[in-house]
Amino acid sequence: MTLARTLQALALVPVLALASTSTLAQGDAVRGAGKAAMCIGCHGIVGYQASFPEVYKVPMIAGQSAKYVGSALQAYAKGDRKHPTMRSIAASLSEQDMADLGAYYEQLGGAGSASVPATLAQPLPDALKDRMAACTACHGANFSAPIDGSYPRLAGQHADYLYAALRAYGTDGRALVGRSNAMMRGQVVQESEGQKKAVFSPTELRQIAAYLAGLPGQLQVVPQPRLR
Repeated sequence: MTLARTLQALALVPVLALASTSTLAQGDAVRGAGKAAMCIGCHGIVGYQASFPEVYKVPMIAGQSAKYVGSALQAYAKGDRKHPTMRSIAASLSEQDMADLGAYYEQLGGAGSASVPATLAQPLPDALKDRMAACTACHGANFSAPIDGSYPRLAGQHADYLYAALRAYGTDGRALVGRSNAMMRGQVVQESEGQKKAVFSPTELRQIAAYLAGLPGQLQVVPQPRLR
């Protein structure tokens, strides 16, 4: 991405952040705990791996902000994030349900004893370091302090999930895989005159994902009593 495109994209951040969070209700963590039964079967099992439509560890959501969890669920419900299971679940939730679940998972972050130890951070090649500068503009210091709650914390997240998510922003024409987000698409794909070109190679995306996964953060898996 050129400097001009990066600056132009960053100028849109406050507007996009406002648009993405303006419809989120106020959540209640206690109510959310009573609504999480449909979530814990995947997100409450340490090391649980999804197998459809792609194979990767389900993301850690304990420790994400309430706004992010709510906005992600809205994106699944609308089809902006393509995932058949998540869309089915999200479509069954009200806006209040989403906000309550977000509040519940936010307060689970940093509990310590149930956390999944981060792997050692993989050093990034020098060629990638400068190209990731635009990422910290939204995801914050150490990729764990987003400038807006609707953006995810990335530090410590599963590498295989991060890799799949990054690829999804540049994926077109697949019924079950893909994500619609103009800001993130601009980070992984350059488009001109109807043609698109990947900003990062698959190898580079894997390197980025491995690096982020190894950073210390607040994300974790919190097993529920029934699953222990």
